[in-house]
Amino acid sequence: MTLPTISFLDSPHALDTGDILVVGLQKTDQGAVVHAPGLDDDTREALTSLATAIDADGSLDSAWRQGPPATLRVRSVVFTGLGDEEMTADRLRESAGYAALQVSKGERVVFALAESGDELAAVVEGALLGSHRVQKPGKSANEARPTLAFLGSLDDAALSRAMVSTEAVWRVRDLVTMPPNLLNPVSFVDHITSLAGGTGLEIEVLDETKLLAEGMGGISAVGKGSQNPPRLMVLRYRPASPTRHVALVGKGITFDSGGLSLKAPNAMVGMKYDMTGAAVMAAATLAASALSSSTSITAYLCLAENMPSGSASRPNDVITIKGGKTVEILNTDAEGRLVMADGLALASELSPDLIIDIATLTGAARIALGERYAGLMGTPEGVAEVEASAARVGERVWGMPLPHELRSLLASDVADIANAKPGEVLGGMLLAGVFLKEFVGEGIPWAHLDIAGPAHNSSGAFGYTPKGASGALTRTVLDVVLS
Repeated sequence: MTLPTISFLDSPHALDTGDILVVGLQKTDQGAVVHAPGLDDDTREALTSLATAIDADGSLDSAWRQGPPATLRVRSVVFTGLGDEEMTADRLRESAGYAALQVSKGERVVFALAESGDELAAVVEGALLGSHRVQKPGKSANEARPTLAFLGSLDDAALSRAMVSTEAVWRVRDLVTMPPNLLNPVSFVDHITSLAGGTGLEIEVLDETKLLAEGMGGISAVGKGSQNPPRLMVLRYRPASPTRHVALVGKGITFDSGGLSLKAPNAMVGMKYDMTGAAVMAAATLAASALSSSTSITAYLCLAENMPSGSASRPNDVITIKGGKTVEILNTDAEGRLVMADGLALASELSPDLIIDIATLTGAARIALGERYAGLMGTPEGVAEVEASAARVGERVWGMPLPHELRSLLASDVADIANAKPGEVLGGMLLAGVFLKEFVGEGIPWAHLDIAGPAHNSSGAFGYTPKGASGALTRTVLDVVLS
């Protein structure tokens, strides 16, 4: 899908009778009050009276659509809830996005939520994020969708960043939503190669033969049970005068059956989402290139399909990860950490200024943090940088420890480390992080994001996040490489 057309209106007089006008609605002790910079006092008072008449209270993640007051020449008005807390760019972004999620038909949607600066940039971004719609396979993408307009003005640089960051999120959502019979490691590579055409990104792809020859035991072991062979896709972005080098590693399990440690039938539903990490890192790299980031980027997309067969890896197999460390596989459903181990070891060979890895890694992360927060682990420097970027773009992360005492749970009699502790149900997210830490080079700043929760929103829409694939943390990673 392509982003909708955007325009800016310098006056409410530019509103048209076919427009759908979006205004904010704040909760106060005196009742709901319309927030609509750019509209005159009389119009805001008339809209506040209308909101009161329909019992719209301004609660977050709520919207009310109504015919306009007689003095306002538009088709309808959407009141989007702003809650009762401090007005921030994050709040405006989410409220604009929630309104956009509610409107799928019409000629033009006009947002009167902010007039300039960071607040308007957030409104534009939120409206774009909320305008994404899932395209069903085989259906035309040419359905009529509303254009977007905003009361106010925004400079070209801020508009470009908002549009490129949103496009990155849309790309993640579109990729993750694709069914696994259409998206496998090979077709994933083809899709990203097509998107990278004309960008100047360098692309390297290691097939199953080269993976074995290069000692990528993790990706090879996970992928060898499938008739769709594994791949390692490397994207390199090289600006003319780089200020630093960041390595990105993304988990790309295009479908996860659990392998021979087979998942229960219901647990397999949704496992097409297990490649979200690779989609995020690919989209963020493409976006950084489009915005001419001064950061040099090397992105490793670790792609495999985890399937049971006569050639699949077995519990008790011992494999060798890139760099020589051996791993005893005790659970073939703990496969994500195996492919990520290869990626982290490769990234460490470059001695970058920062490594970020992102993966839908553990069900334990969903249990601990739900579906709105990503678990964040790593070195103090890496964690601090990702936390700062997440705060800037309005995404949710939660710092978690990497307890050294958990390392003994991964002891193996026949290898340097085991990939799991069978039967251990405590601290699963942390144990996975402890495993990954083994493959990060000494002294390299590193941040690990477990996005098993926020990658997929299984409940109702909130803010600019629809039900289903969210694209969460894409904007955070992009902010890191742009900072």
